[in-house]
Amino acid sequence: MAEDFRRGEISQNVILEGRERLSVSGVTEVVSFDEEEVVMDTSRGLLTVTGSDLHVDKLSLDIGELSLQGVIDGIVYADEQRRRGGFWSRFF
Repeated sequence: MAEDFRRGEISQNVILEGRERLSVSGVTEVVSFDEEEVVMDTSRGLLTVTGSDLHVDKLSLDIGELSLQGVIDGIVYADEQRRRGGFWSRFF
C-alpha cells in the first residue's frame, strides 16, 4: 500500500465537514502551515487550505493522510504553472 502511494497510484479524497474539519488523503508532503494557511503537495497537485485557528490533528505521510480543524475559508488547488515554481522560477 505505501509503495503504491509513493508511485502516485493512490486516489485522493478531500472531505470537508461543516467548514470546521477537513480530511485529505493522497498527501505527499506538507510544504508549510500556520494558523491561517496549510499548504500541502498531494497526488493531484499543490493544495492550499486557508482559514483561521487551523490546527493539524493528524498527519501520516506513510499512508498520505492529513486531518485539520479550524474555521476553513478556502480550499484551492494550484495550477501546474504555480506548482512548477511559477513566474519567478521561469524568470531566473
